[in-house]
Amino acid sequence: MRAIQLEQPKSFRLIDIPEPTDPGPGEAIVRVHRIGICGTDISGYLGKMPFYSYPRIPGHELGVEVVAIGDGVTNVAVGDTCSVEPYINNPNSFASQRGRPNCCEDLQVLGVHTDGGMRKLFTLPARKLHKASSLSMEQLALVETLAIGCHAVYRSAPQPGENVLVIGAGPIGLSVIEFVKLSGANLIVMDMVESRLQFCRETMGVTHTVTFVGDGSEEKTLRELTGGNLPTIVIDATGNAKSMSNALNYVGHTGKLVFVGITTDNVTFPHPLMHRREMTLLASRNALPDDFDRIIDLIQTGKIDTQPWITHRVGFDDLPGQFPSYTKPETGVIKAIVAVE
Repeated sequence: MRAIQLEQPKSFRLIDIPEPTDPGPGEAIVRVHRIGICGTDISGYLGKMPFYSYPRIPGHELGVEVVAIGDGVTNVAVGDTCSVEPYINNPNSFASQRGRPNCCEDLQVLGVHTDGGMRKLFTLPARKLHKASSLSMEQLALVETLAIGCHAVYRSAPQPGENVLVIGAGPIGLSVIEFVKLSGANLIVMDMVESRLQFCRETMGVTHTVTFVGDGSEEKTLRELTGGNLPTIVIDATGNAKSMSNALNYVGHTGKLVFVGITTDNVTFPHPLMHRREMTLLASRNALPDDFDRIIDLIQTGKIDTQPWITHRVGFDDLPGQFPSYTKPETGVIKAIVAVE
């Protein structure tokens, strides 16, 4: 069976691996149909993802079909189509017991810590499958990206009418935007790439955008958009240390800053600024099982339109040659989907 392996940063190769054997108790074997490419995949390719280990079969945004189940599996049946919750946690860990399997001490994320879905078949715990027969395989592959944004917005808990700034309009930023909009908050999006902001305005229905130029004018623009006060929620989805360090400047008094992007570099800021405004600093990692079920329902009921998300499609064999282009903003990639046939 063929698989795509990221042998080391910037080096993909096609390899042959054995097909999975019969599933054990609580396990399922799935047939991968679609794979989404996200910021984690790009960071792993560039060698900038701190949790990534090599060599690794990537792929954690997955639309799959169940082909076999082990003893004791009741949540899915053979033939079901599912989205995959790729965060393989230890149910007995401290974090899991506190209802936070997304940041379990023993967490193994598919395609990051352990081999993922860039292969035809693989085995995983059946509890990580979220059945959704009415969604297409491409929609199923988008659920995990949306879940990241869903969890970040849950962490920040915006209220209707509250001013929220999202920094970074890449795929993760766009998923955050979806759920800020659903919250009824006043949304502002900032990015340094004008084409991304144009996409937000024309496709995502974002009214207020700010182009980051780094001359200090951004704070003035934000105050103009909010009636004088800075946003009380800022969510940085860039994964860029400079942006993350600078983001505190945009948080108003009593406000919250959420880091949903991740960087290998140090994030630094003057503490008096944070202290003076009594800010709250939050991290947002992965997502929770309920986020997946909520998103599936939102797509099924038409409250989230996945159609605008997919800008590029590529075949399995062509991915290694195409992937470097996805690291370049000028390519215009919002979401690339890999077809596994």
